[in-house]
Amino acid sequence: MNFTSNVLILPGLGNSGENHWQSLWEKEYPDFKRVQQNDWETPVCADWIRQIDQAVVDEDPANVLLVGHSLACATIAYWAQAFQRSIKGALLVSPSDTEADSYPPGTTGFAPVPLFKLPFPSIVVASSDDFYVSLERAALFAQAWGSQLVNIGAAGHINVHSGYGNWPEGLRLLKELES
Repeated sequence: MNFTSNVLILPGLGNSGENHWQSLWEKEYPDFKRVQQNDWETPVCADWIRQIDQAVVDEDPANVLLVGHSLACATIAYWAQAFQRSIKGALLVSPSDTEADSYPPGTTGFAPVPLFKLPFPSIVVASSDDFYVSLERAALFAQAWGSQLVNIGAAGHINVHSGYGNWPEGLRLLKELES
């Protein structure tokens, strides 16, 4: 599969390890770039959205696709609300519910989850048994963001611990956003 867009990878809390699908995609597609954060363990939303914005403006924003996982999905929504940049689109995978009791402590400024229509096309990929977000909340986020919702069934947090390595189905969804 070939991509002509500038793809920016946005991991969630703790970053994505070497066997996470985001990292594997970066190995397979050397042009995909990870947005680095200064603090992966105790993040501050304002810092994370500044890093996203810098990465986007360093590219041609109209040709940027964002690939967010977990906390990065809410971060992308906060970024979109703050900067209103027109990008090609965003793939939002397992959007963590930062308002849920099950959400890990140590983050600053990521709640409440912004509920408004994103100014770009997006796809939310959700699981029916994700510990960090109920399917109902993921559907609420998708509806508020104006995103297409893709429910992939019992897939946990769609990460290595849930058995997701390279995840070719995710690449196909990303390709849909590029079209």
